Amino acid sequence: MRNQIGKRIAELRKSFCMNQEELASKLGVTFQAISKWETGATYPDIELLPIISQHFHVSVDYLLLGDEMRSRNYYDQRYRQEEYYWGFQPSDLCYLVLKSMPPIGRLRLLDLGCGEGKDAVFFARNGYDVTAFDLAESGIEKTVKLAEQIGVEVNAFVADINAFRLDTQFDIIYSNGVLNYIPPERRKAVFENYQRYTADNGINILSAFITKPFIESSPEKETNSFMWHSGELFSLYRDWRLDVCEETIFDYLSSGIPHKHAVNRILAKKVGT
Repeated sequence: MRNQIGKRIAELRKSFCMNQEELASKLGVTFQAISKWETGATYPDIELLPIISQHFHVSVDYLLLGDEMRSRNYYDQRYRQEEYYWGFQPSDLCYLVLKSMPPIGRLRLLDLGCGEGKDAVFFARNGYDVTAFDLAESGIEKTVKLAEQIGVEVNAFVADINAFRLDTQFDIIYSNGVLNYIPPERRKAVFENYQRYTADNGINILSAFITKPFIESSPEKETNSFMWHSGELFSLYRDWRLDVCEETIFDYLSSGIPHKHAVNRILAKKVGT
């Protein structure tokens, strides 16, 4: 258990782009103590667990057991049904990718939160070198299954968007409908990582659900969903060229309940220097 708790603390610390000294200062301990926790040599004092969990916006149970993020994933059970929850029609954003960066050569594309893989497989069918991840293990299983049925390859794996960090470059980073699972406190660090590992002249094409006073909250009532504010996504790309920067409202039918969503969509290009 010690090794696992220390491993989770290390993952959370890195997801916040903190070094051991910074975390130690916030917790009132030495950085040597943090190092010993993360290597499994010692265990945090029990009275520190609530403080650590509050700082990283997770529960004490998550620190101890590590099951919280998956158990809180609203869609994991829904993806376990045989039919595809989201169907097979690719998102409109997929066609924007094709128009902006057609796969004339080898282009590496990352699909953040791929769900059951309909967009990831669409990209692979059109010649992109696709990597995709999602928190729902059942969604990744269906992504792999769909890719095999179509006869394409998608490097798909289970990962949490809040903890996973890139360490290799991509030409295209794509996400449709999952950025709301990143708490506001983590967004700056998450997007700095994505931007750092976007190749020069590459693009980030993203959508984020935004809050509007005249639109009721989603019927899913997810406790780990955090709406964005209008323009917040755009502001993270102030130094990039914005080829698409729009706000739209559309009808939705998830959970079988008609409702509306407001979204910001962005296509930002990293202009090489």
